Amino acid sequence: MTKEDLIMQTLHNSTLTEELRDSEIDQLASLITVRDYKAGEYLLKPGDAVLKDALLILGSGDVEATANTGGEEMTLHMLQPGDLAGIIGFVGGNVMQISAVTQAKTDSKVLVLERSKFESLINSNPAIVYYVMRGIVRYVHGIVRRMNTQSVEMSNYIYKTKGRF
Repeated sequence: MTKEDLIMQTLHNSTLTEELRDSEIDQLASLITVRDYKAGEYLLKPGDAVLKDALLILGSGDVEATANTGGEEMTLHMLQPGDLAGIIGFVGGNVMQISAVTQAKTDSKVLVLERSKFESLINSNPAIVYYVMRGIVRYVHGIVRRMNTQSVEMSNYIYKTKGRF
């Protein structure tokens, strides 16, 4: 599969572009580059400013987001093709406050959308910017819903098992 095919396939399957027309997806695709990661390489890690202003979209491979909680490494999410990473830096948040690590578990291809390139659309095609940002919000909302569900399930499990001991 060519890089162009990977970009188009990934964008068409991502929540990022749900509201875009094909011509708008083509315009967004022209701003994206593809980076290859070997198994074990970090896409993002605390203090690393290499891609601090970029939105990463998994094209292929296995990528894991983890966090260190009390000295123990905990998996937050196994990314699927089309999933996003680097959202905080992309939207202008302080990347120095990020504690999660994103690492390729297998050889992976990642689409990279640099904020500066994306912002070039503000004057020429603001609708793309608006709809992509709505897609990012929907994606983040999905993460929050999933984490809330997991928290409730964990609380229910703890509550139910508490009475057994």
